[in-house]
Amino acid sequence: MSEIAELFYPAIRWDATHGYESQRGAIDEALKLGVGGFILFGGPSEHVASLTEDLHSRSRVALLIGADLERGAGQQFAGQTALPPVAAIASLEDLQSIRRSAAVSAIEARSLGINWIYAPDCDIDVEPNNPIIGTRSFGSDPERVAEYAAAWIDACQAEGVLACAKHFPGHGRTTVDSHKETPRVDASSEILRETDFVPFRRAIERGVASIMSAHVAFPALDPTGAPATLSRAILTDLLREEMGFAGLVVTDALIMEGVLIGGEAEAVVRALYAGCDCLLYPTNLADSVRVVQRAIDDKRLDANSVHHSLERRRRWARWAALSKETNRPTRDESGWSSQIAERVVHMVRERLPQLPQPWHLTIVDDDIGGPYPAPSRDPLISSLRAGGIDLVLDADAPIDGLGSTVVALFGDIRAWKGRPGYSASAKDAVRQALTRASRHDRLIVEFSHPRLADELDVDAPILCAWGGEAVMQRAAARVLLREAAAPRVERSIGTAR
Repeated sequence: MSEIAELFYPAIRWDATHGYESQRGAIDEALKLGVGGFILFGGPSEHVASLTEDLHSRSRVALLIGADLERGAGQQFAGQTALPPVAAIASLEDLQSIRRSAAVSAIEARSLGINWIYAPDCDIDVEPNNPIIGTRSFGSDPERVAEYAAAWIDACQAEGVLACAKHFPGHGRTTVDSHKETPRVDASSEILRETDFVPFRRAIERGVASIMSAHVAFPALDPTGAPATLSRAILTDLLREEMGFAGLVVTDALIMEGVLIGGEAEAVVRALYAGCDCLLYPTNLADSVRVVQRAIDDKRLDANSVHHSLERRRRWARWAALSKETNRPTRDESGWSSQIAERVVHMVRERLPQLPQPWHLTIVDDDIGGPYPAPSRDPLISSLRAGGIDLVLDADAPIDGLGSTVVALFGDIRAWKGRPGYSASAKDAVRQALTRASRHDRLIVEFSHPRLADELDVDAPILCAWGGEAVMQRAAARVLLREAAAPRVERSIGTAR
């Protein structure tokens, strides 16, 4: 059997109805071909651990099993610790919190049989209209991002899990989503070297195991206009030779439109020629393996270069295997996670008011759409009710003239959403909801980047909770229960509910 399959890392997604069972055929085929690993999305912890144990035991080669865990293992896997967005944690200016976030993520990943985390994000948050980075970045200052990324890498790899600096040479200046099309960054080479490259240089200095390429074109670095994933000038001449990176270069997902120039078969050959070692999330695995083998036979790809990629992969897979026994046991980090989530919740406009009960809660969800559903909004509702708030939802019968209006506005960064910020319809919904409250009895809670408050042309206090996942919904609820809950307003006899 050809060794070429080791270059590929297909996806395994948990399905709420069928679990992993519907993918057993594809998993069996991948293991038979001899893939180098997998990327996992979703699932309860016990099922994830059972799956990875099966994968590791059945594979002929040492596997690298990865996951997107920028916000902790709980971002993907039920029962693990979920964390705030890294921008939120970075706002605390507490390096120890960054290190602990990485260590917790790595320890829990390893306990599930995952040995590769596709983090940290080394992109610089310099473009407010960026639809895909935003709260995923440590910030807008290159040196600060470099410092925090280095701390994250150190802590992650100290636990025997590969870290991954992404998305080289930088996704922070893009204004379109590479899931939907190929972005183009027109910054000069000088600007990129002085700013965007800084975190990646630091990551290389700290021995980061892998770097993920961006499906983004940089004409100043490669005049052909090829996205970095397919650019030899960027990945070999710049990253390998000039910057001295000797670790793994992994593509961003091959399902993304930003790289599918000529289709997947063409993309995998061009990515390998450009300098990639690992091909992430192929959808036509067997065909892609054959195409790569044919390209080697036809001398389009250099057999020695492919051999070097395989050797790099095996070296890091052995490192992960040898590190397995050195990890500390997992411990319950939910208390710390809850604490840090509360610390990042803050007011971005005015002071937090006392809100008489009942609270009329309007949920304005600007995260609807795309191939994957947004997180449930029930954690906010159930947490407020469990805390004793007399809560009335839009769907409930109204209470005339009593209580306060709270608007929960969700506007997170999401793949395939294609835009940052709030839609016109979402902003209209916020304005309409606020018309039924007095000036002093209303509040907006935004589950998004704090800068988006500037888009809301309304006269109301705004509390920022950074992101829409359950950990942030519950943190916002705790802050509100502790600091904003005024006594319940007694209803007059005969008032309808």
